[in-house]
Amino acid sequence: MFKEFREFAMRGNVIDLAVGVVIGAAFGKIVDSLVKDIIMPPLGFLIGKVDFTNMFVTLVDGTKVAGPYETLKAAQDAGAVTLNFGLFINSMISFTIVAFAIFLVVKAMNKMKREEAPAPVVVETPEEIALLREIRDSLKK
Repeated sequence: MFKEFREFAMRGNVIDLAVGVVIGAAFGKIVDSLVKDIIMPPLGFLIGKVDFTNMFVTLVDGTKVAGPYETLKAAQDAGAVTLNFGLFINSMISFTIVAFAIFLVVKAMNKMKREEAPAPVVVETPEEIALLREIRDSLKK
């Protein structure tokens, strides 16, 4: 069983998948930072100094401190039940960036894989067959 498992684990596809998962996780962190630290602050500033991470609706006040709450962290610390639509907006922007980046990578890979179709190979008919066809055609006439 150990030998069988080792053969399975050492296949090229499994190793490629593992590398893809690790790179994907690192890429996810980069995109998350890009959205939180680079894209969202100017976007929030442009639409009225809004911090998307603190956009939420309090459904039920917390048991420790009553609302209204200044930040999402304050609401969560108070034990409030919140609907965090600002975090959802951040996630949607992250998804869009990841999807676009993957689209560009796949497009580049497809472009590299695409090779020009080979020119059709013209096979010359052997002389015997050509002569037989000529005889056949003249007999038909």
